[in-house]
Amino acid sequence: MNASPHRRTRRVVAFVAALAAASLTLTGCLYALIPEEGAVSTASPAPDTAGVPEDLLPFYEQALDWRACDDGLECTTVTAPLDWADPAEGEIELSVIRSRATGGDPVGSLLTNPGGPGASGVGLIRDSLAYAVGEPLRERFDVIGFDPRGVGESTAVTCFDDAEMDDYLFGIPSGERGSDAWTDELLERHAAFADACEANSGGILPYITTENAARDMDLLRAVLGDSELNYLGYSYGTFLGATYAKLFPEKVGRLVLDGAIDPSIPGLDVSVVQGVGFESALRAYMADCLESSDCPFRGSVDDGMADLGALLASVDRDPLPAADGRLLGADSLLTAIVSALYSQESWPFLTTALDGALQGDPETAFLLADFYYNREGGMYLDNQTEAFRAYNCVDYPVDTSESDLAAAEERLRTEAPTVAPYWFGPDACEVWPYPATGVREAITAEGAPPIVVVGTTNDPATPYEWSVALAEQLSSGVLITREGEGHTGYNKGNDCVDRAVEQYLIDGVVPEDGLVCG
Repeated sequence: MNASPHRRTRRVVAFVAALAAASLTLTGCLYALIPEEGAVSTASPAPDTAGVPEDLLPFYEQALDWRACDDGLECTTVTAPLDWADPAEGEIELSVIRSRATGGDPVGSLLTNPGGPGASGVGLIRDSLAYAVGEPLRERFDVIGFDPRGVGESTAVTCFDDAEMDDYLFGIPSGERGSDAWTDELLERHAAFADACEANSGGILPYITTENAARDMDLLRAVLGDSELNYLGYSYGTFLGATYAKLFPEKVGRLVLDGAIDPSIPGLDVSVVQGVGFESALRAYMADCLESSDCPFRGSVDDGMADLGALLASVDRDPLPAADGRLLGADSLLTAIVSALYSQESWPFLTTALDGALQGDPETAFLLADFYYNREGGMYLDNQTEAFRAYNCVDYPVDTSESDLAAAEERLRTEAPTVAPYWFGPDACEVWPYPATGVREAITAEGAPPIVVVGTTNDPATPYEWSVALAEQLSSGVLITREGEGHTGYNKGNDCVDRAVEQYLIDGVVPEDGLVCG
């Protein structure tokens, strides 16, 4: 996408954490790096090659060599064309993991995607299977996780080492925010990052697109032996799933798109709507915080938001030093806030972080920011930041005029005054080595069977209006509304949503369009 560093839509996994004695421990979906080797398991059914062009048959006919990996799961690698428009251009590898159906009479495979772009689907299934899908789906489907091209254990985008990434993500610009010197310095940083990605990624950057990833999904469907794609996609994964439906409507089985992105709106509008969404979620957090004796804020919600704005301005002027040498400025504090707002379960940790920052202690805020970037012990556990940039710079055309940007900034100042001063910066995609090839347009997927879209009313990362828009655009879209806080709706404790999604995926029972789950 374009300007804001906070337009990531990767987060599916909430914090599962506890306060213990004198320390705060945050745990969540932090992915292991290398699966265990093990014995070869039962193979998949024969690949589905019906209607496949001759030049693609070598890919669609490949047999999968499954091996046992973690805790009864199975792993394999699938070879895909680097360039689907020219299969002779070269090859890439896709890392795949499978949880076999635990019950009898399995429906087939269920592909999943946790979002991003850039989040590891292999890591989601390996480390958080029960969070990714409910028990009824685990019983009736072979649940499939995969790392899309450019991501994780697949052929991956590679840019900076850990120290360079720290400087890039957490370094404090020397110029005054908004000044020409500040802008120039950030553009220089973005250019250095882009140059490193180009130098270290083996020529794959032009081919890291959502359309190519959707074509990879059709390959996965086929080599798994399924004639139709069953799919559960979260956040960015809704754009990936909708793109699949656009390209292959005749191959759509049962698709659930949870926490949708509106594919028709340009990157600048995406950023503005997300900024407003996070401000709304932040106000909901503040209202909840003010009811607690632990809350460091007092008075009304407006009073609390004003004090939080003052805190952001304070660390922007005078960043707080952490034990590891990093400085907590307004950008990193806002990243910490954004990280916690993905799930209502994380609000207590946000309270701890803000209380600490008010007292000059940035450590918990850095824990939240590190969770956002999947950083632990000074190391980045995956390449989600690199892949996020690679996808968005090619998927989203840079089409921002000065008047458009001025209007966007004015809307943010009006509707999101707390986050607005720190939301926009120079567009990193302006210096990306390859032009955008994606288009922003409505996806109708004419001819596809019913596709279920789930939206949460105060979802900050993928605001509810986007789910409404996607359901309306799809010729067969069916909308489920979850009333509540946090990002995405399925498997978040709402029985109404869970029941509707599972009956649809397992039995093909299409929910009532417009179903509202309170």
